[in-house]
Amino acid sequence: MKPKQTSLNVSLTEPLRKRLDAKCQRLAYSSASEYVRELIRKDLQREAIEQVDELLLEGLRSPSVPLTDADWQHWRRLANQKPSHRHATSKAVATGRR
Repeated sequence: MKPKQTSLNVSLTEPLRKRLDAKCQRLAYSSASEYVRELIRKDLQREAIEQVDELLLEGLRSPSVPLTDADWQHWRRLANQKPSHRHATSKAVATGRR
């Protein structure tokens, strides 16, 4: 199902609008709206990557605790479990597969 679209009005100077139109034409965007949506998606993706990077660095800086044999057994059991029906369905929806 396609998400509901809403409108957003943006005021641009005439020179900026001309550059935007030229760029949309050069990059084969069907409209300025399509180009702006793509910019927003890329910005959100960049932000998500930055958050993951911050978490990874936080993990690297935190004190390490050696895993015991029991810990490894626990993680192996989890890795070998089949996903629950609910998890498999939500993952399929997220990836567009069923």
